[in-house]
Amino acid sequence: MYKIIPLRKIWLSLSAVLVTLSIIAIAVWGLNFGLDFTGGSLLELKIHNQEVDAVQIKEALAPLELSSLVVQPTENDTVLLRFQNSTEDIHKEVVGALESSYGINDNNVEGEDLGSQASIEELRFDAVGPSIGEELKGKSINAIILVLIIIVIYISLVFKKVSKPVASWKYGIIAIIALFHDVVITLGVFAVLGEFMNLEINTPFVAAILTVLGYSVNDTIVVFDRIRENLPKQLDNFAKTVNRSVNQTVTRSINTSTTTLLVLLSILFLGGNSIKEFILALAIGALIGTYSSIFLASPLLVVWNDFINKKIKD
Repeated sequence: MYKIIPLRKIWLSLSAVLVTLSIIAIAVWGLNFGLDFTGGSLLELKIHNQEVDAVQIKEALAPLELSSLVVQPTENDTVLLRFQNSTEDIHKEVVGALESSYGINDNNVEGEDLGSQASIEELRFDAVGPSIGEELKGKSINAIILVLIIIVIYISLVFKKVSKPVASWKYGIIAIIALFHDVVITLGVFAVLGEFMNLEINTPFVAAILTVLGYSVNDTIVVFDRIRENLPKQLDNFAKTVNRSVNQTVTRSINTSTTTLLVLLSILFLGGNSIKEFILALAIGALIGTYSSIFLASPLLVVWNDFINKKIKD
């Protein structure tokens, strides 16, 4: 029998530290929003038979006066160009300027291997207007808030017959606290990665966050449901009943999380760059969500119950 609830001060302190550090990271560095939210263009090119030189690329594009230009060399002689301008004319001018800089003739076929002669292959071009980016950001925030409200209502209805010693609606509130914990820590990790590894927040990331919310609350409800089943038949006090219930579900939660993480890590290391942020957010969220369902949500139930009992006695 693991002493999870008796050591609740340790788990709650660890969660408080992680959330605090995450909030500080978000406040200091902010979130590196991608083109989906800020608007602008993303152009990915592969330069054949020529070394990718970020300085040369910036000098070639300097006459175009692109706003917020970012040149990011990546693997296999590819380069990512980000800039605020999002018109097709600018797109053509950028490609043309680079072809001139690398001495590529207009008659070259795009992406064709021309021996020792340099050539440029356009792999991707995405353009998003600023108004669309703001609209996507607003809708993403609304979607997350709506999901949280629905979760509280659902848990309150499911546990409506559980009134002692903790009222049913408190299960919903604690589940939301656990979800807030998971989302903030995930955002904090991405704030750090955005600052030091230029990892971006985009619409797939929002989809990952919504998936994490569902994954985490599912794990939490499994633990809560076992507590509900044990309450009528346990002679122990509430803290011991919760500890017994968590021990009965901890193996299942860890096994589920481990198999999920193995799949996600395989996709992360073997999959393409286009889904890297999505998979990484899922992996971080799944790990933190498993922790919160075991070491945060259930201990909070006991802490809340102890607080109410102490208030009644006083």
